[in-house]
Amino acid sequence: MSSKIILYVPSLDELVYRQTILMQPETMEYNKGFELNFQGYDKTTGCIEFPQNQWAKWYSYWINNKPNSYYAYIMRDSDKRFIGEVNLHYNSSNDWYDMGIIIEGKYRGHGYSKQALNLVLELAFEKYSAKAVHNSFENSRYIAYKLHKDVGFKISRNSNNQVDLIITKSEFENAKFKNKTVV
Repeated sequence: MSSKIILYVPSLDELVYRQTILMQPETMEYNKGFELNFQGYDKTTGCIEFPQNQWAKWYSYWINNKPNSYYAYIMRDSDKRFIGEVNLHYNSSNDWYDMGIIIEGKYRGHGYSKQALNLVLELAFEKYSAKAVHNSFENSRYIAYKLHKDVGFKISRNSNNQVDLIITKSEFENAKFKNKTVV
């Protein structure tokens, strides 16, 4: 069993951790080889540059823009170590929140992803009054797909090597109820 994790909203100066993980080939390898439209994206490694001169503008959008967006580090509670990040941003065209999650490469496989995904979904439905939460990624990412299915996401579209998953508040509540151990 992994250690308990919490979501921690970083200060502007603490964005150095985000800069670090975005430049780790082991952490960003899931991006490798894809045609992504990000400034500073390296198709060979999957890494994305995040220079300090972009931090203030980025911070203003992601941190100081509630309820349109949310960003936090995933922090291990036992030693206050950052192990990844989560985000939500409102998609007005579809009236849902898109989400993202990254676990630093060296911390994968320890159960942190499921905990973090549950925490960000609780936040989306309870604090942001989300009607639904959506995520999209390459359908070759089986572990990410299984994680999302385990917490209650349903496939809304699977085509062109891309899977779109969505979960409503009631689906999330039902999945949480099913996954509780009955004594």
